[in-house]
Amino acid sequence: MDPTTRRALVEQYRNGYRAVIEALHGVTETDLDSRPAPTEWSPRQVVHHLADSEMTSAIRLRRLLAEDGPMIHGYDEGAFARRLHYERPIQASLEAFRAARQVTAELLERLGEADWLREGTHSESGRYTVETWLEIYAKHALDHAEQIRRARETAGARRSEVSQKLTSRPLPPASRAPRREDRSDRTRRLREGPPTGAGAHSASRQEMRR
Repeated sequence: MDPTTRRALVEQYRNGYRAVIEALHGVTETDLDSRPAPTEWSPRQVVHHLADSEMTSAIRLRRLLAEDGPMIHGYDEGAFARRLHYERPIQASLEAFRAARQVTAELLERLGEADWLREGTHSESGRYTVETWLEIYAKHALDHAEQIRRARETAGARRSEVSQKLTSRPLPPASRAPRREDRSDRTRRLREGPPTGAGAHSASRQEMRR
């Protein structure tokens, strides 16, 4: 890898935290727990994964630089998500993510050519160099920032669909309560005279009792 490419990747790495913060701008608690699909992570889970992954990756780089031919072990990120209480608030994980990126970026800027050539062995993928590490983690946070945006867009589309269904549903006809007779009704009825027929006496007695 030539120096120009490395510098571009280091800059991309530095920008990862900002990309995630921008993807989370204005996020609500409902957004944080929304999933685009049942098998995909919510934005909250993505943030906790980023914290765990960044802390792990920071140690990996340091071992590559400080140890000769270290064995870099993989880990089960799904097990982390299931067992490390990824339902927690996200603020502390965001801070861990930010700090790990900052101190590691400061280290990357000071590496010489011999440092970039150091390598170890990954337990799952084999040969693992400092440059391999950079290629992986330069885009890692950017990929997850896009994942957060997709999850929020899906959640917003679902809310809009529900809202449209509610507003398009016809309202039930308004029921009208029977109008009570007021003073003007009684006055008009008296002027028209007493009712005639079988109910006349009953109606008159009711009127006298009012």
